[in-house]
Amino acid sequence: MAYLASMFFITHKKYFLGLGAAIVLASIIILVTLGLRIGIDFTGGSLLEVAYETAPEKADVEEALVPFDLGGTSVRGSLDETGRDAYFIRTRDLNEAERESISAAVVSLGTGGEITRYTSIGPVIGQELADKAIYAIGGVVLIIVLYVAFAFAGIGTPVSSWIYGLTTIAVLAHDVLLPTAFMALLGYFVGAEVDVLFVMALLAVLGYSVNDTIVIFDRVRENLKANRTEKKVIRRVPGEQDTEEIEYTLTAPYDEIVGSAVSQSMARSINTSLTTMLALAALYVLGGSVTQTFSLILLVGVLAGTYSSVCLAAPLVVAYNNWQHKKAKDSK
Repeated sequence: MAYLASMFFITHKKYFLGLGAAIVLASIIILVTLGLRIGIDFTGGSLLEVAYETAPEKADVEEALVPFDLGGTSVRGSLDETGRDAYFIRTRDLNEAERESISAAVVSLGTGGEITRYTSIGPVIGQELADKAIYAIGGVVLIIVLYVAFAFAGIGTPVSSWIYGLTTIAVLAHDVLLPTAFMALLGYFVGAEVDVLFVMALLAVLGYSVNDTIVIFDRVRENLKANRTEKKVIRRVPGEQDTEEIEYTLTAPYDEIVGSAVSQSMARSINTSLTTMLALAALYVLGGSVTQTFSLILLVGVLAGTYSSVCLAAPLVVAYNNWQHKKAKDSK
């Protein structure tokens, strides 16, 4: 039964690859049209959280900030760690006198007002964090490509190790774009901002997704070894020394070998994803407001990674192999 389900993904690969392409395209459109709300971790500025027993209206908080001539400000409703109504107020970098004045003004608006959090980051530090975040993501992607190419070196017929590496990166692009687009939607509708926790979530998604994909590809490698014959052949080139090479011949169709690998790995992928998602759901429900966005992004990333590993990675290498065969056949 599991084998039939896995072959379903291979047989109908055009539909799954088409859906993956549609998701990537939709994510790009969302990012281009809505963009990301960049937090003070990367732009610099001040972030103040004020909690109330009885909170004022958001418009009243915004009006109280007008006399301070802060330029662009952002006020977003939230809940503090104890469940009280709160507001996140984002402004430019404040000096001590401005911070005290603004704190006094917003605390007096409601009953039981209290400053529960204050963070200030200079623009230089913010830019440094942004640069390091880009380097971290780029470094992880590069290491993944090199690792996959090295780990699958010598896999031979019919797809080279570099194709597995490039396929892994294509899948990772899908897995990163989807939660990033989801973050753009959160920013547009509820004012969520990109911070260091978001970058950590993306790095975690990259690690989770590549692990799931490599497990399937590793099973493909084992199945290839079990379903091929080897023959030594002598390559003779005029004017050069003869070389001995090993020629592999598959004893089963490549798509069936890949489908079998998906079948053998599917239960593990689903079980791992479900347990991870349950833990993240618990973190979202029971954790504080600070980790809610983090857990949501991870939930979306884990869901995207599970889909891509089973429905995109394996069909992609089969599609490439079919294209390669068709190209070789047409050239004859």
